[in-house]
Amino acid sequence: MKILNKIIVPLAILPLNKIIAQEKDSIPQKVVAFVTDKFPQTRDLNVEFTQLTPYKYSSKLYNEDLPDNKVKSLQQVKVNANFYFIKNAKWMLSTSLNYKYTSINTENPTSIFSENTGNKNDFHYHTESLSLTRFSKLFGKTAIYSATASVDGSEQHFERVRGMLTSSVLVTANAKTTLTLGLAALIDPSGQIPVLPLPVITYKHNFDNGWVADIIMPSKIMMRKNIFTNGRFSIGTEMDNTSFYIYQNNKKYEFRQLEINSGVMYEHKLGNNLIGTLKAGLRATPSSRIFAKEDSFKDYIFDMNAKPSFYFNVGISYNPFGKPRQK
Repeated sequence: MKILNKIIVPLAILPLNKIIAQEKDSIPQKVVAFVTDKFPQTRDLNVEFTQLTPYKYSSKLYNEDLPDNKVKSLQQVKVNANFYFIKNAKWMLSTSLNYKYTSINTENPTSIFSENTGNKNDFHYHTESLSLTRFSKLFGKTAIYSATASVDGSEQHFERVRGMLTSSVLVTANAKTTLTLGLAALIDPSGQIPVLPLPVITYKHNFDNGWVADIIMPSKIMMRKNIFTNGRFSIGTEMDNTSFYIYQNNKKYEFRQLEINSGVMYEHKLGNNLIGTLKAGLRATPSSRIFAKEDSFKDYIFDMNAKPSFYFNVGISYNPFGKPRQK
């Protein structure tokens, strides 16, 4: 299963969310107001805490079955920051800083995640990226070209360098509908294919009954509706991932897990720049693997099959560079 593609695709989509909102000279102002609403896709600073309910899992090490185990608790803290150095009608230069802390407590001791055979293991993972974006025209349509370089690692070392090229066209942009079609080329030495082209589609439509379809394929399908004065309710499915590095017996390994979160979300505007978020639902993990850093994702040594579990997430974002919605 080409799970690596699904894990990294959301990174390729990130520039598109920002770009549509910033292309003010090529898109009518009423369209910009629709896309850059009071709940922006990309937050300047975002902090989240996630708690999972206990779940059982089965696993294999070097294709040999291991005794079934149970994750008694799993907590995650995620911090994201996005900064813009250049932002005008033709160019955008930005950086994204991301940190994720994962704490896993299992029912039976395991030595898979650590040199110490214990029940509890903590992991720190970070990524930093620099993106350069160019706005242009292609056959009379707004065209967006982006190049991104990123590095990741743990609290001990920087580990991998990756690259990404994206190209997209703004096919439709009016007061109700925004549609972009594009292609992302992922450059990753640990992938099954070192350079992998992938289609990217974003679609947003405002229905007459107040509901909004917010789709970013293949990472997110959501239906949203503004409620109360400063609230928004959403229901749908989003993809996420958990990655971290493991250091054992003087060797480096990488853990990657695809996560599909299906549930509901409520966001509330707390002020001009603050947004609070609550999420809850069911998390499925189609694949979880550990492989040596020098190998690719397909050459895994550990594979885990986990049962679904319920998640609860609370977050807050601060958006000093955002502007209130035009009325």
